[in-house]
Amino acid sequence: MDSEQLVKEQQELFKAVPKREKIVNVASVPMRSPFRYAGGKTWLVPQIRRWLKERGGPAIELIEPFAGGGIVSLTAAFENLVGKVTMVELDEDVAAVWRVIIDGNAEWLANRIMTFDLTVDSAHEAIERAAVSLRDRAFATIVKNRVNRGGILADGASFIKQGENGKGIRSRWYPETLKRRILEIALVRDRIRFIEGDAFEVIRENAEREDAVFFIDPPYTKAGRRLYRHSELDHEHLFDLAARLKGDFLMTYDNAEEVRKMAEKRRFDMRVVAMKNTHHAKMTELLIGQNLTWVGKKKHP
Repeated sequence: MDSEQLVKEQQELFKAVPKREKIVNVASVPMRSPFRYAGGKTWLVPQIRRWLKERGGPAIELIEPFAGGGIVSLTAAFENLVGKVTMVELDEDVAAVWRVIIDGNAEWLANRIMTFDLTVDSAHEAIERAAVSLRDRAFATIVKNRVNRGGILADGASFIKQGENGKGIRSRWYPETLKRRILEIALVRDRIRFIEGDAFEVIRENAEREDAVFFIDPPYTKAGRRLYRHSELDHEHLFDLAARLKGDFLMTYDNAEEVRKMAEKRRFDMRVVAMKNTHHAKMTELLIGQNLTWVGKKKHP
């Protein structure tokens, strides 16, 4: 799928944004993650700051059960919005990157990226070595994320062909930037715990905690199957788990009727938030929580 097709699909998934909405451009937010992540939440960072300034603090732990690119967890850790962050990811490729960075091998990964001569052949070779070791899997994942169209890591994703200015697969290969981001994350890794595991299990284990808040960003009901390897999940059960949480939570979802019905059934609060993606397409997503008065006046989804 090329960039134009991706924009069209996203516009169908997310309803048009009213002109009165203030739109967050992802380019205006600090980029912390080494990933180009489909469905990433860089655009939501201003709202995350507002939420955690009210609900966070040094005694609070932020749990992100579907970590993915991890921008919310990284923002919370870098900006001291909470005392501790727990990132959870089931995808073994994405998990390998976080394990290598957080468990003490960030410098190796950064140096591997800096010394890598990226070509179509070398990219294929690196990806084929993923099963050799955890380090090799982490590096292969970074390569795939950078050379695949849209950064998509799901099985079947293909390499960029033309790319920006005809650069092909090198269009998104920025070794100096990747090195800097990885080493900066390593500096705050003492505030981050990573779990390679099931989001539902982690939510259940921490449901009674009043000193934990949850940022829940699951694969969406429509786009998830194309974007993620582990896209099939029981959304109704996830909403039931959220209703049991003693600590506060913030969920993000596609602004779809079926999602609003699940939220209304459990009397959750909802807000529509405007954003602009990396293709500059204007769209909206749905915020869901126990009490979202901090977001502003409620508008009909």
